[in-house]
Amino acid sequence: MHIEYRDDARLVVDSAIELYKRSTLGERRPIDRPDIFAGMLNNASLTVTAWDGESLVGIARCLTDFTYVAYLADLAVDREYQRRGIGKRLIQETRDRLGQECMIVLLAAPLANEYYPGLGFTHNPRAWVLRGGGVAPAATGSESISSDLQAGAGQPAKLTHREAK
Repeated sequence: MHIEYRDDARLVVDSAIELYKRSTLGERRPIDRPDIFAGMLNNASLTVTAWDGESLVGIARCLTDFTYVAYLADLAVDREYQRRGIGKRLIQETRDRLGQECMIVLLAAPLANEYYPGLGFTHNPRAWVLRGGGVAPAATGSESISSDLQAGAGQPAKLTHREAK
């Protein structure tokens, strides 16, 4: 198996949605809204993809300034390709494209909580969320971040590294 890692891939939104479904991340992303999904892909600052031939098998999608911080919004690997180092390599490929001192921040999916410490991430319990869409805030501040917040048709989505200006 030879996996190719790219930051210049052009994807059809439906193909990306299918990957998210095959990775379980689709459970926490708007896969039923291709319009929103296209915006997620098109407006990411840095997207690194993993390919097995013509098959999309992994993605790391970031919002970043390339210097100080990168928010790893999505790390998704097809279930059939998990436990082969692809997620780890996607993170390394992402780091290679960021400034040397740029940190990566993410919100972990519940099943991935044990995964990130092995890659050198440290836990930080201070994360806050202000939801969009007119959702009323919770009655108390004690609720945990819900599982839909992991750190996510037919029209091509440009997935390229935008140069820092």
